[in-house]
Amino acid sequence: MPLRLLLILGGLSAFGPLAVDLYLPAFPAMAASFATDTEHVQLSLSVYFLGLAIGQVFYGPVADRFGRRKPLLFGIGLFTLASLACALAPTLEWLLAARFAQALGGCAGMVVNRAVVRDLCSPIESARVFSKLMLVMGVAPILAPLVGGWLMLLGGWQSIFGFLTLFSAAFLLLVWLRLPETLPAGGPRSQLSSALGRYGRLLREPEFMFHALTGGLAMAGMFAYIAGSPFVFIQLYGVPAEHYGWLFGLNSAGFILAAQFNGRLLRRRTPLQLLRSTTLVFMGGTLLLPLIALLQFESLWPLMVPLFLCMAALALVVPNSSACALAGQGHQAGVASALMGTLQFAIAGVVSALVGALHDGTALPMALMIALCGMGAAGMAFMARRVGSGSLG
Repeated sequence: MPLRLLLILGGLSAFGPLAVDLYLPAFPAMAASFATDTEHVQLSLSVYFLGLAIGQVFYGPVADRFGRRKPLLFGIGLFTLASLACALAPTLEWLLAARFAQALGGCAGMVVNRAVVRDLCSPIESARVFSKLMLVMGVAPILAPLVGGWLMLLGGWQSIFGFLTLFSAAFLLLVWLRLPETLPAGGPRSQLSSALGRYGRLLREPEFMFHALTGGLAMAGMFAYIAGSPFVFIQLYGVPAEHYGWLFGLNSAGFILAAQFNGRLLRRRTPLQLLRSTTLVFMGGTLLLPLIALLQFESLWPLMVPLFLCMAALALVVPNSSACALAGQGHQAGVASALMGTLQFAIAGVVSALVGALHDGTALPMALMIALCGMGAAGMAFMARRVGSGSLG
């Protein structure tokens, strides 16, 4: 894949981490601004995940019917306007509505991103490209809370959404000028009227579903960490808001290193073979978290060690599960990508909401939800092995 195109796809991958991670250090300040608590501000994460889940259902068939560029340009434009609305939000209810619209726009990049990779790459090469894109998904969470903390100090939490407005507007221009159409011009175009039938067939395809759910549950574990870490780091353990990004970035560094290591492993093993072992490593790390949370150490570091392991293993699980799920779906890459993303963020929305709902003043709700996601991901990977050897195995 050309470097220019890879960089554009990397930028598309950054929309999600930026929209989620950039404002995490501002949770306490936003709670004070809206005269509420951080648990209610956490709803803005759940609403965003819900929007991502719903929006992808529509973008998938549209991308298969009309190509990749048009829905992507529409989505980035909507994201830009919604980001501005977030910056101007006078109430929490306004913010929640704007975050939902922001997610409906932002999810276009997720669907088109995966579809473009599937358009241009073989299944095994897709896994390598997804691993490279994991670099962006790892770097962005390192930089986003740091940048968010600085922006909050300079201009309040509103400046964070102002930055997202400018970033997305600039990227809208870049995509319009530089991203080519990758859906073959002479190939068959799926009709929108057949979308429900194609979604139904995919839902009844066990191998696709188990691989999609493996990645979805693993990602949900990461979003449980994202939802719970502002309270755990800043309020429970007293980490200054402007320093939150450094600890968040430490775990993201493990994510980056493991993602690049995955590319090397793919020279000797298939994505399916790697998925079998890495889900067990991920589950092992997640199961340590509730035990450590129950012991309630005075220091944060005993909790940071298994979190680092979990984030590193996640970078091995997600690209390989995505490659396995999309293998053999080239004729409907948009719909398959959309359904996979919808499942991921529907689960993430529920899990992040439960982290807030179970809030008890300790790290246990976050740790418990991550552990449940780890066990679920390993279980789905086991079921995927039972139903077939896989296109990549």
